[in-house]
Amino acid sequence: MSDIAVAGLGFVAMLLLIAIRMPVGLAMLVTGSAGYVYFTGWSAFLSYMNSTPFYLFSNYTLSVIPLFILMGAIAERSGLSTKLFTAASSLVGHRRGGMAVALIGACTGFGAICGSSVATTATFARATLPEFKRYRYSSSFATGTIAVGGTLGILIPPSIILVVYAITTEQNIAKLFMAALIPGLLAALFYCIVIALVVRLDPEAGPAHARVSRADRIKNFLLVWPVLIVAVVVVGGIYGGIFT
Repeated sequence: MSDIAVAGLGFVAMLLLIAIRMPVGLAMLVTGSAGYVYFTGWSAFLSYMNSTPFYLFSNYTLSVIPLFILMGAIAERSGLSTKLFTAASSLVGHRRGGMAVALIGACTGFGAICGSSVATTATFARATLPEFKRYRYSSSFATGTIAVGGTLGILIPPSIILVVYAITTEQNIAKLFMAALIPGLLAALFYCIVIALVVRLDPEAGPAHARVSRADRIKNFLLVWPVLIVAVVVVGGIYGGIFT
């Protein structure tokens, strides 16, 4: 069997395992291991598994990944995700589609302290979907906004994907973070423009709610100051060479 045929068979097998609800990581491990055994044999595979996994998991530079995930988990447990959404919603929620725009803004801010699109999506799905239903937003519009908002988690620095890419290709992490910042902000801006177009064509998709008083707006924004501090310390520290 040719190499391409084996690769194709492995890809199909992985999809089948995922289809029967096997975790994605485990499905990739099974198919990858089977392919390695096919090409090199059991002796080489066992030798590889004897040393390489320990080396990879003990790599100091990769320790940043679980720490970024931990930072995002702490932010979620502390209620920062909900506070971000509440603050942004108090600013633009009185407009049609305002809560969707607020979600994009909250995802942008949360991305600065999380670094994972999956974690961002899961966090805001739990925090905001009940609010969307409460204000009678279209289910497809609400879930679509949550899905695209979550993608900002890997664009807004710090990003786990960029860290892995930088380590793998031996690139400068600070430069990659700065290079991803503008595209991330542009993506957030264009998401907001699309939201405005959707609610203009279908006003029932994102109805407005009552305007929040100025005092409440100020109060809500004062509650999210930890996000700004964490973002400045992490990104500023990396870019300034304080953290490596």
